[in-house]
Amino acid sequence: MLKIDVITLFPEMIENAVSHGVLGQALKGDLLSVHAHTPREFATDKHKTVDDRPFGGGDGMIMLSETLEKSLLKVKHNTSKVIYLSPQGSVLTDEKARQLSQAEHLVLICGRYGGIDQRIINTYVDEEISIGDYVLSGGELGALVVIDALSRFIPGVLGHADSADQDSFSQGLLEHPNYTRPRQYLDQEVPEVLLSGNHKLIVEWKEKVSALVTLKKRPDLFKEYIKVEREKYHALKKKKTAEPLKELLKFWQQMSLQDRKVLGLQGLNEEDFHD
Repeated sequence: MLKIDVITLFPEMIENAVSHGVLGQALKGDLLSVHAHTPREFATDKHKTVDDRPFGGGDGMIMLSETLEKSLLKVKHNTSKVIYLSPQGSVLTDEKARQLSQAEHLVLICGRYGGIDQRIINTYVDEEISIGDYVLSGGELGALVVIDALSRFIPGVLGHADSADQDSFSQGLLEHPNYTRPRQYLDQEVPEVLLSGNHKLIVEWKEKVSALVTLKKRPDLFKEYIKVEREKYHALKKKKTAEPLKELLKFWQQMSLQDRKVLGLQGLNEEDFHD
């Protein structure tokens, strides 16, 4: 079982958030362990001070090193991976979340105010992770994003064993659109292929639709996807289909206007399929 300890000045933010939904079920099922700890328990003055002014001046306060270090050492051991949630870190990806889910023990440090002392980072932090190119008031939301993202790769957390592998980014593509009853709603009808019962055909159709959705919404991801597909295509001795981009264009051309609408693909045109 993966154990996660979060160092934060607001432990209730973490504890309350992980008690709901998929994470809550994972905790109850002993598939994951999440505990929050606060440096305030190591503060010795009557005000439980955990921050001070930065040397050299500047905006904001810096978390005190001594109380933070004691809180960290309370939970850290030889197999721990210590992560500091920071806008200066590498951006969290689906692959990084998958890697973190393989760990034995994670310690997530949530900064507040102006951040934490660099000497704590130099001495204890194994990796800095960011959830995006923006600044938050603290690392708690970032820690929760990391926990939620990695938990999806822990066996048993999701209802279906393949769910995480079918989500957006897992195969380099955005996920295809999904629908439920009724069959017709808001003057839009579910594509006929999804009602066919032909599993093989549906799987192939979903992959092509995922590619089209990615082309429209994330052309940067699509560029990498089509590059890989072309490498696979050229490696084949017997080519049963057309070149991947031309094959995808043909699929889109044969799609009805109604299906393009219900799939949210109205904005695409033939020029988008050119390199």
